[in-house]
Amino acid sequence: MIATWLIVLLTMVCMVTFTFEIIFGLAGTILMLMVMTFFIDAKTLVIYSVLPQIMTASIGLLRSPKTVDLRFLAGMLGFAVIGSVFGLSLFYYFETKVFQYLLATAITLFGLYLVISPHVIHFGTITQRVLDFFGGLSQALFGISGPIAMTRLIGSFQDKLVIRNYALAFFLSLNIFRAGGYIVNDTFTDDILRMIVISAPFLFVTLWFSNRLHHKVNERQFRRVVSWIIFLGGISLFFSG
Repeated sequence: MIATWLIVLLTMVCMVTFTFEIIFGLAGTILMLMVMTFFIDAKTLVIYSVLPQIMTASIGLLRSPKTVDLRFLAGMLGFAVIGSVFGLSLFYYFETKVFQYLLATAITLFGLYLVISPHVIHFGTITQRVLDFFGGLSQALFGISGPIAMTRLIGSFQDKLVIRNYALAFFLSLNIFRAGGYIVNDTFTDDILRMIVISAPFLFVTLWFSNRLHHKVNERQFRRVVSWIIFLGGISLFFSG
């Protein structure tokens, strides 16, 4: 059984890291893993992360101007859901340590790409769909698609609010799919359910009030911070756990 003090620590860490996600549109889970894989195995944390991710995306979208075109989002999700089916199958295949190294590699590579790429990047339709597919696969396998989805969205839009809102809508849809997969496969253990029940009310209050902070971030800060957090988060996972 996971000790109560660890759940309290996890809750406090998530209150900080998912405040970051509701501001920038990603990296809450990456930052949470940077800290908590020293105490709890990565696979358990990835399963647990479905709660704060759904909560963050729901609150962020509910309290933001409506900038998401449902037809554009559906195009992304069509390929992402196919990737998610493969990702869920692989999630139950890999051992915990192998899983963590794969996760670290994926995050680091996409973070490195964002750090060294020009501020303005463009992708053709085929590349966009490939990124959508792997975004879905990564979300189902690792509980993280932010590095891939943000790379794709930065190449499609310039406005940070639009990028953030599409990212949140993408994550919300895929996390609902992921949660359904966990339920079907009886993945939620008693420990994970206990973590969810204890942390949920504290996270909700924190995220509800921290959502307004995204207005204070300018475009340049947004892109720079997102890129470096993804890159450093991936590297940190090689040394934790």
